[in-house]
Amino acid sequence: MPIVRSNGFRISYELSGDGPAVVLHPGMFQDGAHWAHSGYTSALASTYTVIAIDPLGLGGSDAPHQAEDYSLERRVDSVTAVLDEVGVERAAFWGYSLGAMTGYAVAAHAPDRLTCLVVGGFDPLDGFRSAVGPTLRLLGLPADTDAYQLMKQGAAADPYQAALIEAGDPAGFRANYEAFSREPGLHRELADSGVPMLLYAGTADPWHEPMHAFAERSGVHFLSISDADHKGCWDRSTDVLPTVLPFLAANAGMP
Repeated sequence: MPIVRSNGFRISYELSGDGPAVVLHPGMFQDGAHWAHSGYTSALASTYTVIAIDPLGLGGSDAPHQAEDYSLERRVDSVTAVLDEVGVERAAFWGYSLGAMTGYAVAAHAPDRLTCLVVGGFDPLDGFRSAVGPTLRLLGLPADTDAYQLMKQGAAADPYQAALIEAGDPAGFRANYEAFSREPGLHRELADSGVPMLLYAGTADPWHEPMHAFAERSGVHFLSISDADHKGCWDRSTDVLPTVLPFLAANAGMP
């Protein structure tokens, strides 16, 4: 896989297809190839140049052990470094969970690099923390439970992600999570970005309601995936793509 350096670290990515550029950014305990594994890349590559990124800490990218290396600014730098390397001035961005948070950050801090933004499963109002309390209460767990371990155990139930976790760097995963979990929402900056957006979430995902509220307040598109939790929404590409593809067709090819 090709490699680009950003802030001294290697960022791995993969190119497929031909046409206007679409960046695919995965979530925690995923890599860029997970988009292909879950049925997204093949649906896009006949029309778009798909740029699937392994974010810092995941897949073939470097995995530093300091949380500050995973700051929002550095996550944005990683994306723009890949775009620069492949010679793309502007691209559509599609991210899920951690990838959605990164997409919000790119729209907020580098809106000129995006034609449009598709984001699933992450709260733009209060960030990661808005899901922690409801999830712990649903599971009957104490408020001081380590949410990182819950996330890791949940991810490891998926064989694809279990293999990625087994091959990865535990300290890098933890540092990535520490930064991810502390980031606040970016709703004010997003509302002013001018980037066309489509947000979506499963109705059983704790982030569904804050995402819906932001979309209604901001006048952007929102898609609900019925009876899907956070992982279930990711798994239902056949329910998500019929809405995302027309949105990309209307927005991703802008000069």
